[in-house]
Amino acid sequence: MNTVLRANGLTKRYGRRTALDDCTLEVPAGHVVGLVGPNGAGKSTLLNLAVGMLAPTSGTIEVLGGAPASGPEQLAKVGYVAQDTPTYAGMTVGEHLRLGAALNPGWDDDLARARVERLGLPLDQRARKLSGGQRAQLALTLGIAKRPQLLILDEPVASLDPLARREFLQDLMEAVAEHELSVILSSHLVSDLERTCDYLVVLVGSRVRLAGDMDDIVGSHVRLSGPRDLGHPGELVSARHTDVQSTMVVRYDGPIADPAWTVGKLSLEDIVLAYMERPTAAEPRALEAVR
Repeated sequence: MNTVLRANGLTKRYGRRTALDDCTLEVPAGHVVGLVGPNGAGKSTLLNLAVGMLAPTSGTIEVLGGAPASGPEQLAKVGYVAQDTPTYAGMTVGEHLRLGAALNPGWDDDLARARVERLGLPLDQRARKLSGGQRAQLALTLGIAKRPQLLILDEPVASLDPLARREFLQDLMEAVAEHELSVILSSHLVSDLERTCDYLVVLVGSRVRLAGDMDDIVGSHVRLSGPRDLGHPGELVSARHTDVQSTMVVRYDGPIADPAWTVGKLSLEDIVLAYMERPTAAEPRALEAVR
């Protein structure tokens, strides 16, 4: 299977509010996919649709070749860690593992207990007594031990301190390498995605603005500075103007040969922020040859 998630015209509305709008997207298998965008962009909505917690208003979504949550076999293929890495406050670590075993036919109890032991999580400790990082690791253990093909993580480290966040992401990458997982990781922290992901999806205003291999994205975007009325090459992403000069972020494959432009490199965070801005031009101009 070449894709773990395929959406076509996927839309979710709540009354007059559109949470996800006409989303068409293919997420490749065998990748750690970063899903990024501002608050309210539709990230959690897309992931909740992917795990079957929501139903589309229109359009279609397919996960691992089937409809989300369409039956026990489909449910077993997907692991999910929701926002705030939810655990049951009154249950012990051991009780969480026994619940995971009862609910998941493919549960790997040896894996779960080995992870808990390595992380130093006492089996008799109640979740309310665990630190934020420990609760996040427990939730990740529950997601991995069901042996899914796809692990979906919805901002699992947003509330963690920098050290706990780094440890969680390092542990995630080790699990990906060991168990050959496909992962979709939602976050608004671009630096975390840059360290862990090799594919990126940018959601802005309930729409997919960008999707592709991380290296290709960084390599195909540049910052251009030059005379305001000089026609730009490629696809305009964002622009700022003074009376005489324009500074633009454009997507363009190939060298910029016109000496009137000053060309600068961009970090991944620069590119993501540019897509979050509203372009000052009404629409991106058509591709123009640069001589």
